[in-house]
Parts: sequence; structure tokens; C-alpha cells
Amino acid sequence: MIFLLFQIGGDRYAIHASQVVEVLPMVDCKCIPGAAVGIAGVFSYHGDPVPVIDLNAMTGGAPAKESMSTRLVVVRCGELGTEQRLLGVLAEMATSTERFRPEEFKEPGVSVSGAPYLGPVIQNGDEIVQWVKVEKLLSPAVRSQLWQQAEAALC
Repeated sequence: MIFLLFQIGGDRYAIHASQVVEVLPMVDCKCIPGAAVGIAGVFSYHGDPVPVIDLNAMTGGAPAKESMSTRLVVVRCGELGTEQRLLGVLAEMATSTERFRPEEFKEPGVSVSGAPYLGPVIQNGDEIVQWVKVEKLLSPAVRSQLWQQAEAALC
């Protein structure tokens, strides 16, 4: 299966390509006043408001750098069996894909309760790549609130 690779700090991560709708250059987002850390804002995607998160900021780092390799990855977000909404994810170095077999990913042996979206890892050459589970990026409560704020921000 194909994964989109990107970077947070000096570490590599991957999103399953089946969840990716489109990879766009970094765009200006409208700020959402009072939004939680890691919420970059909202942008209009084919006329619909789509909230944007910044994975760098969300994981406690500096906001994503504005560079040619920073992309806005539009993904389908939501648990299986729930409504799938679009979410923009700012990701640095999101310029390549890699083919991995999902069964080759292994549990890292460390879990972070505040980051349920961090999945298993795989060795890729001399680096370890961690699978980001898009459906777990936002809690259901945050997801609902975020889309309400996004719709209000573009009205």
C-alpha cells in the first residue's frame, strides 16, 4: 500500500494514501480566534470550509515552516462508521510516497496517551517511519467543535 511521507522535527511519519484526497501547496488560512494549539485555521476547498491543523504545532513544536516542501494535505477524517469530513493537515517535507505492507509495521513499545494518532513503526533504510492514524488526530468532541468553528469562520 502507498503512504505519503512527511516530517515533524527530525522524524519521519506516514499517512495511508487511501485517506488523502489531495496534496496542495501551503495556502493562507483564516485564523480561528480562540482555537486550540495546533489549529492553523480554515481554508475554502471547492467552496466548502475545511479546518486545518498544524502537526508540528500540535505535537509541541514550532509551527510548520513556510517552505516549498510544506504541503497542505487534505484528508478524510473520522472513525469508520462515522461521518467522514475533510481536514487539512499542514505537513513539512510532504513530497514523497513509499510503498509499505501494513503488516510490516510494528508496535513501537511506547504509547503516548495524549497522542493516540501515533501508530506502529517501520524501518525504512536508516530511518524509522511512524504511521499517523488520521482517524485519531482529533477526539470526537474536538472534531465536532472544529467543524462548527470552521463553518462560522467562513460565513
